[in-house]
Formats: sequence, structure tokens, C-alpha cells
Amino acid sequence: MAIELELQDLVTARERFRDQVVHTPLNDSASLSSRIGAPVSLKHENLQLTGSFKIRGASHKLARLMAADAKPRGVIAASAGNHAQAVARAARRFGLPATVVMPRSAPMTKVSACRELGATIEQVGDTLEAATERARELAESESLRFVSPYDDWDIIAGQASCGLEMLEDMPEMTQVVVPLGGGGLLAGIALAIKLQRPDVRLVGVQADAVAPWRHFLQDGRIEPIEPGSRTIADGISVKAPGRLTRQVIARHVDEIVTVDDNAIARAIVTLLESTRTIGEGGGVVALAALLEGRIAVSSDDRIGCVISGGNIDMSLVGRSIDYGLSASGRLMSIAVTLPDRPGSLSGLIALVAELEMNVRDVRHRRGEVHVPVGLTEITLELETRDADHQQALLARLEEKGLLARVLTSTRTD
Repeated sequence: MAIELELQDLVTARERFRDQVVHTPLNDSASLSSRIGAPVSLKHENLQLTGSFKIRGASHKLARLMAADAKPRGVIAASAGNHAQAVARAARRFGLPATVVMPRSAPMTKVSACRELGATIEQVGDTLEAATERARELAESESLRFVSPYDDWDIIAGQASCGLEMLEDMPEMTQVVVPLGGGGLLAGIALAIKLQRPDVRLVGVQADAVAPWRHFLQDGRIEPIEPGSRTIADGISVKAPGRLTRQVIARHVDEIVTVDDNAIARAIVTLLESTRTIGEGGGVVALAALLEGRIAVSSDDRIGCVISGGNIDMSLVGRSIDYGLSASGRLMSIAVTLPDRPGSLSGLIALVAELEMNVRDVRHRRGEVHVPVGLTEITLELETRDADHQQALLARLEEKGLLARVLTSTRTD
């Protein structure tokens, strides 16, 4: 099927649901621009209704369904969370019953949000693919309208409103970086921008652990994903991208890159520190790619970076921040073996204090197989400046003849 959407289709689509979504801010960041080497503005879809861009596509799809002669008796969607919340909210606005099928591994924050929006929840299997299969079965047996998260022209047209806003707010853009899962957001933004400004460069970013688009622009191939592959970017952990989105991306996207979970965790922390807003794993991958130098930029560039969602599970926030701090060299855990006698611990703490490190936690381990009699193992959790700071500590411990084991990685690659 050929690409069916033209610029006027996108403009008309936005008018159908303009009052149902937020025109989210596109904010400059001097600190991020300095780190990246070019002016960067963040498109804060993490401040969108339901906490992600998905409400755009869902609102447009349901507006189209309600305008049809034969209105649906209800809608159903399969999602790990963001699409489910968007469909539930849009359905409530239009007075439609909504059912969402979610994997059992879906974050409880997102499951609870869907319930609060009045949707009927069913959790099936451990993957989005299993949830999708069940949703399609229910759609047929219950005469419900299945709402795809990305493989639908109405959904793509709805997501395009994000790109229309970006170009209106920042007409001088030279490059746009967008998270990539099933491809609905990237396809919509690509159409919105390339149909007006074909010179603007479009880059999609995936999580390295689940990256079916990895070689797509080179050979048109969707890479199979190993069963059980996991990433902290659960919102874009899509193993079977859309067929319609492939058409748009093949024609309008210039580059696709990947970032690993360490880079994603660092980006969560960086976003929180620089903007005081939270981003979920899948929402910050575009920022992660820029921070990691995965995308070529010049000082002449004007970059738009989409933060696509902020629905991180509250139970994971602390762990994600610690993971990000550790990955960026700012949190370190070590185990040091010392003589089990008075004064040993105070000497170790004094050494740490000399290097201006803060101790978050101290633990003793005695009587274990790996700790010889007469010795004790001290586990320290330390706040540090960076990886070099951590290496300085290890060097000082070695000078003192103390054996230290690093329990957290100091790598930043």
C-alpha cells in the first residue's frame, strides 16, 4: 500500500482533536546543548495528557470512529501501558467502553492508571505480542474495534501533530531525534516535517536490546528479536514493527541508531537534573543517543529532541536513578577486606573522606567462606563525582595494600 497521507491530511487530523491534547513545550536547554555540542530543544511529551504522546493518535482514531456512520460498540487495545492509557482516556471522553489487554509484566503504575480511566483490564502472557493476539481474539468475539498502537494511518496522522507543533515552534530546526518502537511516532513526525522541510534530518532511536529496525534503512530487513530480550525502555520494546510505518520510515527517515540500557539510565538522570521532569526509559532514548555521541551533530545544527513519555513505574524510580548514577560513575559500591580489629574501619572511612566522597551505606561481613578468619569485609556504597574519581579511590586502596572488589561497574561506555 502506498503512503496515503499528505500534509493537508495531517493538518485536518489535528483539527479533529486539537482540544483533546496539550500543545507541549519545546524548551531550550543550555546545559544539554553545551554537552551535546549544538543547540538542543526538548519536546516534552512526558508532560502530555496521560504522560505520553500516545493520546494524540488515540484521540484522532476515536474521533474518526465516532464520525463514521456505524459507530463501534466499544474499542480494544493491546499495550504495555502508554497506548492503553491513551485509548482508555479517549474512549471515556467519547463515552465508549474500552478494554485493554496488557502483558503480565506491564508496570503496575500503567495498569492502575488504565483502571482509573474506566477501562476493563485483562493481563495475558509476558510479551506485547501475546497481548496483541488476545486482543484481536476478543475484538472478533466481542465485536469490538481493535485500535492499533501504530500500524494505522489514523494513528500515524494523530502522532504527526507532534511534528507539526515542533516545526511551528522551531522553524529553524535542522535535525529531529525521535524514539522508535513500532514506528507510529517517528512516521508521523517524519511526515509532518519532511512534507514541509525535506532538508531537515530525521533520526530514530531504539534500545539496543530490542532493535528490530537496526538494519532496516540499509537492507529493508526487520531483525528478529530473541525471546526473553529485555530493556528498561519497555515502552518501545516492540518486536514486530508496523507495515505502514515501514513505508514512511523507509522514505523519510535518514538514520536509525541504538543505545544500551546504561545510556538510557544515564539519560533518565540527566533529564531529571536538567529539566526537573521525569522520563521513562523509552521516552529518553533520543536524548541518550545525543548524550552518547551516537548522532553526528555540528555547532550549526538546531536539534529537536522528543522526550516521548514519562510514565515510569514509581517502584522503579529509585532503582532507575541509582542505576543511572552508577552507570555515569556517580555511585559506587566496593567491598574491602580489612584486619578485624579496632580502628580498621575508621582508617578506611578517613581515606574515603580525604577523596571527598560521601558514604551512603556501610556493612560488615564476617564468618563467610570467602572472608578468612581474622579479617572482615566492609561493603561501602559511595557517592562519587565520576569514573576518574572512582579510579583514584581504587589506586589509593592499592597503595595501602588493601584488596578491593568493585560491586558496581565504573564503565561509562
